[in-house]
Amino acid sequence: MAKARIMVVDDEKSMRDFLGIMLRKEGYDVSGFTTADSALDFFRHNHCDIAIVDIKMPGMGGVELLKKLKALSPEVVVIMITAYASVDTAVEAMKAGAFDYFTKPFNVDEIKLNIKKALEYKKLEKENLLLKKDLKNRYGFKNLVGRSPRMVEIYGLIMTVARTRTTVLITGESGTGKELVARAIHYESSRKDKPFVAINCGAIPENLLESELFGYQKGAFTGAVANKEGLVEQADGGTLFLDEITEMPPFLQVKLLRFIQEKNLRRIGGTSDINVDVRLIAATNKDVEKEVREGRFREDLFYRLNVIRIEVPPLRERRDDIPVLARHFVEKYSKEFGKDIKGISEEALKLLVEYDYTGNVRELENAIERAVALETKDVITPDVLPSSIRDNVSIRALNTRKDVPGIVVEIPPDGIDLEKTVQNFEKAIIMDALKKAGGVKKRAAELLGLSFRSMRYKLSKYEQND
Repeated sequence: MAKARIMVVDDEKSMRDFLGIMLRKEGYDVSGFTTADSALDFFRHNHCDIAIVDIKMPGMGGVELLKKLKALSPEVVVIMITAYASVDTAVEAMKAGAFDYFTKPFNVDEIKLNIKKALEYKKLEKENLLLKKDLKNRYGFKNLVGRSPRMVEIYGLIMTVARTRTTVLITGESGTGKELVARAIHYESSRKDKPFVAINCGAIPENLLESELFGYQKGAFTGAVANKEGLVEQADGGTLFLDEITEMPPFLQVKLLRFIQEKNLRRIGGTSDINVDVRLIAATNKDVEKEVREGRFREDLFYRLNVIRIEVPPLRERRDDIPVLARHFVEKYSKEFGKDIKGISEEALKLLVEYDYTGNVRELENAIERAVALETKDVITPDVLPSSIRDNVSIRALNTRKDVPGIVVEIPPDGIDLEKTVQNFEKAIIMDALKKAGGVKKRAAELLGLSFRSMRYKLSKYEQND
């Protein structure tokens, strides 16, 4: 590792020499300066990790030098020293960005420890900046893949709304990338250095969701042994992403509406309001207007959330993006698995493009991850694609038959696995019926002319096979 470079700026020669000898023994590269001007000139042309600066010097004083050093390089750590201790001076130095403040004569071990802490602080700060850069790369605008007109329109919306603090509602089927859109809005906004807190309203039991969101005070209920900050408070200054918002129970919808209107919250068992500044983004895979009409979602809350609407299209409605996404995932998982897979064969790509992806982008990514893991050649071939995608040509043929209403039979030249094809066809029909029935199994069974018992049996059979 390179030595840490330290500047010592003090008009007293004895102090400069003392600090220089002590710090060099500790393994640091030390440069000494009599005046603030000479130190500043050196700093403009050289890297420096830490500056130890005397407050009272002829000409430019230590606090003024501190401000100029910070203006040139905000990450430099400045430790102030003085023989004339003053509370006002100490406060001014700390406000200007000093890391610490020592009064002469100081404890040598204490200043050594302080320098080590300062270097550790610099290391953590650098790691934090790299982490934020990595998060921006992973979740920012550039991470969204696709060039279809619908996606280009969404990119424009993201860049526009990112500059505002307006509430956004993102709609679209499961697996379309609603959370990626929410993260892109956050990481392209002025809040990017603040928290992005996501919560799936349908994944947390109803009786726990309120305390997760709004927190609680000690003694509010059995088991509340200490105060707990909720996720809304944790997102202060940043973005709160509420996924599957339509799964939120009615009593919590009221509390969320109040929070949006008042910009404050009250913990469970609390007696005072807490002001919180968050940008709210909500998402759902349901028809929100239908949920409102049928009384499951508050109309006033819907209007509060639906200020700007972003509808993410299903993958089957933007097939031009499938080759781009597929190649993106091949590159991603090739690196992850340490493989040298250069692309996708023409035949495999044709199968990928023709498939309907009920699970959308998530299903495509899973298929490519599996293919990369199994492929032994340098390109993805049809053999390593999931059977549902390989047999899709046969199912498409069955779906377009002319001699029987709604069905066409056309066996591909290399033949088919009849049993597997029929199973896939039946599964596709059952999944479509469930989707049209909003996940209600009894209604799906009625659409298929099946008894509820037969429907349960078929579903359990496919769940076991999966």
